[in-house]
Amino acid sequence: MTAAAVTPATGLSHGRGVALMAAAALLWSIAGVVTRHLEQARGFEVTFWRSFFMLLSLLVLLPLLRGRSAFAALRRASAPVWLSGICWAGMFSAFMLALMWMPVAHVLVTMAAAPLLTALVARATIGQRIAPRTWGAIVAAGAGIVWMYGTQVTGASLPGLAVALCIPLASAINWTVVQHAQRHGVAVDLVPAVLLGAALSALATLPGALPFVASARDLALLALLGLVQLAIPCLLVVRCARVLQAPEIALLGLLEVIFGILLVWWGAGERPAPQVLLGGTLVVAALVVNELLGWKEQTR
Repeated sequence: MTAAAVTPATGLSHGRGVALMAAAALLWSIAGVVTRHLEQARGFEVTFWRSFFMLLSLLVLLPLLRGRSAFAALRRASAPVWLSGICWAGMFSAFMLALMWMPVAHVLVTMAAAPLLTALVARATIGQRIAPRTWGAIVAAGAGIVWMYGTQVTGASLPGLAVALCIPLASAINWTVVQHAQRHGVAVDLVPAVLLGAALSALATLPGALPFVASARDLALLALLGLVQLAIPCLLVVRCARVLQAPEIALLGLLEVIFGILLVWWGAGERPAPQVLLGGTLVVAALVVNELLGWKEQTR
C-alpha cells in the first residue's frame, strides 16, 4: 500500500493516519503542563476527576461513532477484555499520581520504556521470542533510566518512582494479555477495555479523592484532560491502527515524550535536568532504533 492509498474500511489514507497519530501524541502530551496549573486538586482527586470525565466523554462519543451497538461489546466482554480494562485502570491512575509526585520528564521517559518491558513480560509469560536487536534496546534503555534516576532518587521520591514504574508494567501486562488472547482466537476490542479502565480507575480512586477540594478552574482543566487528553486520542489511535503498522504507531507514540517535556518546560517552567535529557535521549534512541529495525524486518 502506498502512502496515498486509502483503506476502504476506514476511508483513511496512510498519510492521514500518520497525521492523526501525531495529533494523538500531541494531545496525550498536554497532561503534564495542565496538571501544573491546578489550584487545589491533588493526588487521588486529580486521578478520579480525569478518569470520571473520560468515562463521561466516551459514554457520549461512542454512540455517536458506533451507533446503538456501541456498548454491546461490554455486555459480552470476555475475560481478556476485563483484564485489559484493569490494566488500563492501573495506567490511568498511576500516570496522574506519578505526575503529582515527580517531574513530568521523569514520568514520560519511564512510561516510554513500556514496549521493551512488554517484550520481557511476553517472554516470561507466553514464551515470545525476543530478537537480539530488542535485547540491545532493553539494555540501552535500562542504562538510560538508571542514568536519569541515579543521581536524583531520594527517600522522598521513591514512592513516585514506584508509581511511575507501574505505568509501563501495566502496559506490558495489557499488551501481553491482548496478544495471548488473539493467538487463541479471542478478539479483544480495545474501546470497551478503555471504557472499563476509565470506570474502574474512577471507582478505585474515589475513596482517596474524598472530600473534594477541587476549584471550578480545576474541574474545567480536569474535564479538558478527560476529553481532549484521553478520550479523543484513544479513539484516534483505534482508528489509526487500521492503516498503520505496529512499529509506526510505536514510533509516532514516542512524540508524546518530546512534546510533553517541551510543553511543561515552556508552559510551566519545569526545566528537565541535564541527566534527565541525556538519559531520556538514550531511552528514546533505543526505542527508535529497535522499532526501525523491526519495521525493516517486517518489510523484508
